[in-house]
Amino acid sequence: MEISENRQRMLRGELYHAFTPELVAARRRCAQACERYNNKGEVDRRKQVELWREIVEDAQPLPPRDPNPEADEKLLEEESWVETPINIDYGFNVKLGPNVFINFNCTMLDTCTITIGARTLVGPSVSFYSGTHPLDPTLRNGTKGPELGKEIWIGEDCWIGGNAIILPGVRIGRGCVVGAGSVVTKVWRATPRAPNPLPAF
Repeated sequence: MEISENRQRMLRGELYHAFTPELVAARRRCAQACERYNNKGEVDRRKQVELWREIVEDAQPLPPRDPNPEADEKLLEEESWVETPINIDYGFNVKLGPNVFINFNCTMLDTCTITIGARTLVGPSVSFYSGTHPLDPTLRNGTKGPELGKEIWIGEDCWIGGNAIILPGVRIGRGCVVGAGSVVTKVWRATPRAPNPLPAF
């Protein structure tokens, strides 16, 4: 299906209009997928992964089901684990690496791509805001005005503490720790660490 010029501008981080029928329908689809995920109740791991993939529109097939529930769960051990509830605008702009854990009450405004690297841990009530608005109120103009955004990129092996807010255009380097309650407005890089003085077990 051909992507409209308006949606292409959104994906490029340029000014676009969010209240076109196409994008309203895309948000509605994602809201419905999130509702199914958030209200799934007690389901097995495979069903959980399937419902998550509906949200992010990941059509890659899962490995064939193993009749042994424990063995089947083992087949999916590299899949991300996302607690409920979660709120996402579009879904198709969310990219999670293997073994990512996202705790409950996460919000993702995925106007542009939000990428979270492998083995990263996200605490409760963390918000990722890739969308923003013009600062000029005349241009902003409520729902009739344009919006824009910038990609968010989180490296591998990070830990994002609870209630942190990650703003548009932020890149967080591999291995970083973001303290609980932080508002991250610029690039973060991990500081070199001294060797661990404790013996390995």
